Amino acid sequence: MRKLVESTFVSLDGVISDPQKFGPPYWNDEHANYNRDLLFASGAMLLGRATYEGFSKAWPPRAGKGDDFADRFNELPKYVASNTLQSVKWNSTLLTGDVAAEIAALKQQPGQNIVKYGTGELDRTLLMPNNLVDEFHFWLFPVAVGRGDRLLDGIDMTHLKLAGTRRSPPASSSFATSPRTRRDSEASIRRPVQL
Repeated sequence: MRKLVESTFVSLDGVISDPQKFGPPYWNDEHANYNRDLLFASGAMLLGRATYEGFSKAWPPRAGKGDDFADRFNELPKYVASNTLQSVKWNSTLLTGDVAAEIAALKQQPGQNIVKYGTGELDRTLLMPNNLVDEFHFWLFPVAVGRGDRLLDGIDMTHLKLAGTRRSPPASSSFATSPRTRRDSEASIRRPVQL
């Protein structure tokens, strides 16, 4: 069974819109190594419509220029969840109908993880309510953006379990979390508090 791993850039005030505007001052070798590890541990990508539209314009021109990261990014099979697109290109398959069931079936296939970049409508309507995301990797940048879409707006209360952290000096950190199971939640409630 493959894991669905979601990686999202988020500002200190919770904004996820336009990370290409607020993130670059913090992208360094450590961040690149993390992203490389994540991509090369994956055998497929899951994309929502908006991310697909942006990536399918930005990434294909980078292929075949001696950059193995860009080549891997372009070569991976992509699954695009959209109820508005009629067709997709760029080594992609359009998911229609019962998208949650299709994603669950993809996760049951053998192979490497499925990576999803960005958090948005797909998370709010299908992934979170159906517990399809196995790990969230939130990259927190020390910048207040002020305006834009917020991380997980519209999601019901969801408890997550910290699975790890990774610092990327000078100023960004990633937090790997996974959804808590009922057993996790009950255990944390019963655990005595140490002061």
